[in-house]
Amino acid sequence: MSNSSAVLDGQRANSGKSTMHALVYGGPQLKKWSEVPKPQLLHDTDAIVRVDVTTICGSDLHILKGDVPEVSVGLILGHEAIGTVESVGSAVKQVKAGDRVLVSCITSCSICRYCREGHFGQCLNGGGWILGHLIDGTQAEFVRVPFCDTSTYPLPKGVSDEEMLMLTDIVPTGYEIGVLNGCVAPGDVVAVVGAGPVGLSAVKTARLFNPRAIVAIDLDNKRLDQAKQFGADFTVNNGTSDPLEQIMKLTGGLGADVAIEAVGLESTFELATTLIRPCGHVANIGVHGAPVTLHLEKLWGKDVTITAGLVDTRTIPNLLGLVESKKLDVSDFVTHRFRMDQIIEAYDTFANASKTGALKVALTP
Repeated sequence: MSNSSAVLDGQRANSGKSTMHALVYGGPQLKKWSEVPKPQLLHDTDAIVRVDVTTICGSDLHILKGDVPEVSVGLILGHEAIGTVESVGSAVKQVKAGDRVLVSCITSCSICRYCREGHFGQCLNGGGWILGHLIDGTQAEFVRVPFCDTSTYPLPKGVSDEEMLMLTDIVPTGYEIGVLNGCVAPGDVVAVVGAGPVGLSAVKTARLFNPRAIVAIDLDNKRLDQAKQFGADFTVNNGTSDPLEQIMKLTGGLGADVAIEAVGLESTFELATTLIRPCGHVANIGVHGAPVTLHLEKLWGKDVTITAGLVDTRTIPNLLGLVESKKLDVSDFVTHRFRMDQIIEAYDTFANASKTGALKVALTP
């Protein structure tokens, strides 16, 4: 047995013969809905959470492409869930059995340098993006959640599980890594390159800052229609039209104030840097599985700021409040619903969004 396999077996060790079903990663392009041991508490800050609803992320597709090589064969995928706490460790103070919680895609120890600064994604004590990445994840009937006091959030009343599920990852990602890192301000022209779920999250949350115009750019007309519904003022199919021409018309020849890259390809990153004005902000959200070219020979003299990052989910409490108060509507992300044992079909639907029109899928027991 390899060391990684031994670690995974240790994570799932359970007294007795209790088992569950989960989606297990078998290597690039390989996955299987399998019976595996049910997780148990390993640390006194852990919780075991019964998964009531989970989903599939673009990052999961990157894993299956082989773009995230640190993911071990045999790992349970998934990092987003709404669930019911089954048991907690002896040091847990804020969460108890029976509580219904939002499980953040990012785990925070709360005490290391980065967590104290709000950079939970860079946690030094075994947190960060670990679920479905370094430890077993949420595409399962049960999940072990480390540091559960600071990595889960109680569910507000009057808000659906599906709405809360969108706050586990994609909405905070679009908001933090796109809108906040891009410094979107009132009156800005914002170009969003890529109208997938995270790009649409950036469109929706950019509206909170009253920009002058949001331009969504994609190759898929169905996605562009969805972008209009999510709040884009203009759309451009960059397979048939020149987005730079549209941006220049809107800005008097200056360029976009903020360009948000939400795909993760060299071509889309270069497009974002082409659209930006001098002194503008390029915010890269996309997960890149291959190197990209940074044209500093064109950008160095324009005083352009370029950011990239992993979501910290530090904004979940604010986003929860906005959704609960009806100031932010995230009810339109889920387009397809499946049982957990239909997860292979759900992956096919999600991965073929150009044919199926899928944005986010919801998987329930």
